[in-house]
Amino acid sequence: MAQTNHPAPHSMGGKTELAKQVARYMHKDVKKGFIRMDMSEFQEKHEVAKFIGSPPGYVGHEEGGQLTKQLKQCPNAVVLFDEVDKAHPDVLTIMLQLFDEGRLTDGKGKTIECKDAIFIMTSNVASDEIAHHALQLRQEAQEQSRRRLAENLNDVQTSGKITISKQFKEDVIRPILKAQFRRDEFLGRINEIVYFLPFCHSELIQLVSKELNFWAKKAKQRHNITLQWDRPVLDLLAGGYNLHYGARSIKHEVERRVVNQLAAAYEQELLPKGCTLRLSVDGGAESKDQEGNGAGPSLRLDIVGADSSSRKLDIRPPLNPDEMAYFH
Repeated sequence: MAQTNHPAPHSMGGKTELAKQVARYMHKDVKKGFIRMDMSEFQEKHEVAKFIGSPPGYVGHEEGGQLTKQLKQCPNAVVLFDEVDKAHPDVLTIMLQLFDEGRLTDGKGKTIECKDAIFIMTSNVASDEIAHHALQLRQEAQEQSRRRLAENLNDVQTSGKITISKQFKEDVIRPILKAQFRRDEFLGRINEIVYFLPFCHSELIQLVSKELNFWAKKAKQRHNITLQWDRPVLDLLAGGYNLHYGARSIKHEVERRVVNQLAAAYEQELLPKGCTLRLSVDGGAESKDQEGNGAGPSLRLDIVGADSSSRKLDIRPPLNPDEMAYFH
C-alpha cells in the first residue's frame, strides 16, 4: 500500500508519529519494523546508489543500499518516505517497481520480495492550498452551527471534524501533484491520500495539556514538585500555534514560556523540595516587553502553601534565554 500525507508545512512530527504508530500496531519490534527514509538525501542522480546499493565494481558495493539492506531484514516493514517530492526522478522510477510489483532489485542484482510492506510517503506539496481550504471549511461549519443555534434546531453540530471535498481534491490537488511528480502511473499506484489539516482550537488545547502533563510528570519524578494550572493557561499557550510548524510550535511555546521559567526558578533556588506550583495567566500592568510596551497576558508562577495561600515567585530572567538549561 502506498499512501501520501499532506501536512501543514514542516509539521514533520505528526506524519512520522502516525507512521510509527502503524508500525507499532503491526510489529512488536518497532526498530526493525519501521524504516524511515529521508528523501531529501536522494536529490541527485548519483544518490540512487545509496538507495538500492552500488552495482558491482563501484565504490560502496559491499555496503548495500539503505532501503534494500533494511527491507532484507524485515520484508513486511512500515516504510516511511519522508518528503518524497525532494527525491530525484530516478528514485521515483525505483519506487514505481516497488509499488507495482512488490519487489526491489538491489545493486547486486538480488531481488527482495516485499509484497507485505506498507509504504507511506509524506510531502509538503500543496500544503498552503490545503491549509487555506481547511480554514475556510472550518469557518463555514462554525457559521452553520451558529445559525442552527440561533434557530434553536436540535441538530446542532458540535464536532470540529471537516471533510475535504472531492471537487477540491480533483480540481486543486491533483493538478499540483501531477505537475510535481509528472507521472500519472506514479500517482496511480497510491492507494490512499491522507490530508493533514491545521489544528482546531480544541485539538490545540489537547496538545498543550499533553505537553504540560509531560513536564508535570518530570517535575514530580525528578524534584517532587507538583505543577498545577487552569484552563486560561491552556488557551494562552494554544495562542502560540504557528500554522507553518504544526504541533512543534506548541512544544516550543510550552518550553519557552513554562519550562524556562521553571528552570530559572530552580536554578535560583526558589523551589523548596516537595512544593506545589500553580501556573496562571497574569494580565497585569507588569506584563510588558523589553521596550516597555504592553505585551498582553503573561504566565505567572505561584508557590502554594499548605494552607492554600499562594505567593508569586520573583524569578529573575535568565541572562541568555537561549542557553537556559531545560528543567530535566
